[in-house]
Amino acid sequence: MSPVKAAVCRFEKHAGTVQKAVELADAFAHLPRNARVVIKPNIVAWLNGPFPKWGVITTSTIMEETVLLLKEYGINDIAIVEGSLQMTPEDTCIGQKAFAGLGYLKLKQKYGVKLRDVWERPFDTVDIGDGMSLKVNTDLMASDFLVNLPVLKTHAQVRVSLGIKNLKGFLNVSSRKKCHSADLEKDLDYMISRLPRLIPPSATIIDGIYSLERGPSFDGKPRKSDLVIASSHPVAADLVGARVLGHDPDDIPYLKQAAADAGLSTDLSGISVKGESIDDVAAFHKFTFPYNEDNTLPLGMEKMGIKGLTFHKFDATLCTYCTPLIGMLLTIISMSYKGKPFDSVEFLTGKRLRPSVGMKKSILVGQCMCTRNKDHDGPQEIVRIKGCPPDPIQAASALQSIGIDVDPSVLTNFEMAGAFMMERFKGRPEFDASYYTI
Repeated sequence: MSPVKAAVCRFEKHAGTVQKAVELADAFAHLPRNARVVIKPNIVAWLNGPFPKWGVITTSTIMEETVLLLKEYGINDIAIVEGSLQMTPEDTCIGQKAFAGLGYLKLKQKYGVKLRDVWERPFDTVDIGDGMSLKVNTDLMASDFLVNLPVLKTHAQVRVSLGIKNLKGFLNVSSRKKCHSADLEKDLDYMISRLPRLIPPSATIIDGIYSLERGPSFDGKPRKSDLVIASSHPVAADLVGARVLGHDPDDIPYLKQAAADAGLSTDLSGISVKGESIDDVAAFHKFTFPYNEDNTLPLGMEKMGIKGLTFHKFDATLCTYCTPLIGMLLTIISMSYKGKPFDSVEFLTGKRLRPSVGMKKSILVGQCMCTRNKDHDGPQEIVRIKGCPPDPIQAASALQSIGIDVDPSVLTNFEMAGAFMMERFKGRPEFDASYYTI
């Protein structure tokens, strides 16, 4: 068999880097003439006001270069399709706000590109094997070709989030939650490894202008990496991307399984990498914030001297509808700590945990955790934060029960959090907002 091609190119502005990477990797090898093409960026979430997009969201620069290249190939039926996270139940027109903010309306006006919000579109039921199915965006299923534009980043639950993980954005809510099953075998890695089965012929173009450490969201640490990775093979692109992020694909269960399913070796022996040498551009990116040895408290909080509190490390069963609240809770607890020990309190998240013996108070975060432990009757006090996403009033009440008085609106004021996180980028010109405009 001929080796699968992939390319790693250093990005240069206005130098046609996407075209160079695509041509080196022959990434459009399977692009039919007059194809109906879907482009899938990675737009994790969209906030009103300023927030750090670097390494989190696909740059508009890479998007524009991709659209122009498709036009040069004679493609006229192009749709940008994405299903961003709904941060609160009140969020509406999420996709259209993101498309407008990223300048995609100019692509629509100038090139006739269609803009599709997954949440405003139908879903098809698709068999992924082993008697399982997922609800998948109909635009993808009706397309002839996919151009997948993920970001080069790590992920706190599955180590790296690249092209395969980006496909999860085509799923409806129930299917996304199904991916975070409590089943020890059919877990998140198992589900993600099957996502390549959903797609038509494709090209993956990994946007590494900015990469992200401790991703996948705004609280990660971005770097200016100036890289573009391309391949016509979705698994090959991710194997190369993982190596560039400094991670061995053998340590990434879903990628190891996807490679086995595709007949590729995780040592990249079956991949011909053009352009830059992986060894020359690879840089290790941490994938999670460190916890203490028994995973009962973030290491930073332990170093602060926080006592009497257990905040169990989240696992792969925690889905994106709880994730924003978890970050807010940890931040508020850390900022509110004045040296007084907590009185044997624990926070439980995800779908597997049970209240611990010896605790005086167990706080259950999210509907899944509340449902799992609905019949628990003590002896400790049980405090429930119900809802999906979790109810901010109940979350504020839970914090008040351990001596932290907080306005519930703070727990949903993601715009304020975004503006706060922007402070660390002041005076750092390498973090250039113009990459996110057209």
